[in-house]
Amino acid sequence: MKYFKLEEFDSPDEPGSGKYMNKEIIYMLDAVRKEYGKPIRVNSGYRTKARNKKIGGVADSSHVKGLAVDISCTTSSDRFKLLSLLTKTGFKRIGVAKSFIHVDIDKDKSQNVIWTY
Repeated sequence: MKYFKLEEFDSPDEPGSGKYMNKEIIYMLDAVRKEYGKPIRVNSGYRTKARNKKIGGVADSSHVKGLAVDISCTTSSDRFKLLSLLTKTGFKRIGVAKSFIHVDIDKDKSQNVIWTY
């Protein structure tokens, strides 16, 4: 892992919890970051069940399993570039919002999907 630190994936209510993130998703994001050419800010990585409930996350959130990350993205050009790189890198579950992009590698959920918030 070259571009991220585990702490960036911590649930705010549990320092050090970034260690619960699935390594595959972190390495995939690292590959995206290398190609993207500029920093990627993690809005939400691992979440404790309490944190997930507090922010209104869905009950079966992939964040609680360490399989999901929300990354900051606020411009159309960055969104286009990131979406291209995320799909190229192998992400098959992507959610797009006005200010962030959600990616997860949860194989228990539908694959090859992109949704909006």
